[in-house]
Formats: sequence, C-alpha cells, structure tokens
Amino acid sequence: MIPIGGSLTGETQIVRETSRTYQFDFQRSKIVGFTDGLDAVKQACMKIFQTERFAHLIYENNYGFESRGLIGRPPGYVRAELKRRITEALLQDDRISEVSDFEMIIHGDEAVAGFTVHTIFGDFRSEVNSHG
Repeated sequence: MIPIGGSLTGETQIVRETSRTYQFDFQRSKIVGFTDGLDAVKQACMKIFQTERFAHLIYENNYGFESRGLIGRPPGYVRAELKRRITEALLQDDRISEVSDFEMIIHGDEAVAGFTVHTIFGDFRSEVNSHG
C-alpha cells in the first residue's frame, strides 16, 4: 500500500524467472541434476507432448497435448489439426515465441510431424508421433 501523499518513483524493472529446473533422464526415468536455457525448454516440450491434455486433474486445462481423436480422419484434416494442436500446446510456454516449418508424413493410422521451435534461447527442431 502507498501511504497517503506518497508516490511511486523510479523505473519499473521486469525480471524474467529462470528456466533452471531438474534434468530428467527419460531413458532411465530419473532425475540427474539440473538444466537451464535451451535444454530446459527442450525438456519442457518433451513433457508437454507426453502429457495428454485434459486427462490429469493436477494440470491446468492449457497444459499438455491433445493426441486423441485423429484416427480415421482425412489426411488434410489431420495435417491442419495436428499443426494447430502442436502450436497451441507449445505456445503456452512463455519461453516459446513461434512454431514453424512444419513437415508431416501420414501413413495409415500414424502421423509424424517435424517442426522448428523458436525460443528466447534459440531455435531447435522437434518431432511428434501421433498414432492410435
């Protein structure tokens, strides 16, 4: 609270929280230290794609990836919807500014999407396999 007659002076400084987090070894399913920066964002993307959106009460509704509901749909629909779902899932992370350069291969009940993730720490390629 500002006292009566008081005022705010000086500059307001916006401070971004650190990306430092526990580093997870997905092959051994264990924590192996810490990670930060681009590697932390890569890990966050992997975790987003491994979490089915709306399926776990512990997560908010904007966290995770909607992998269900594409089987049996026309390839054009799958391409557009998969691109939308990937972009929507990743842009929830404020370290990610854009998802671009999509390449998709659809074969039977499997779709593989490759794309570039643009972050405040740099860019990287990622991939999602969506299948039934």
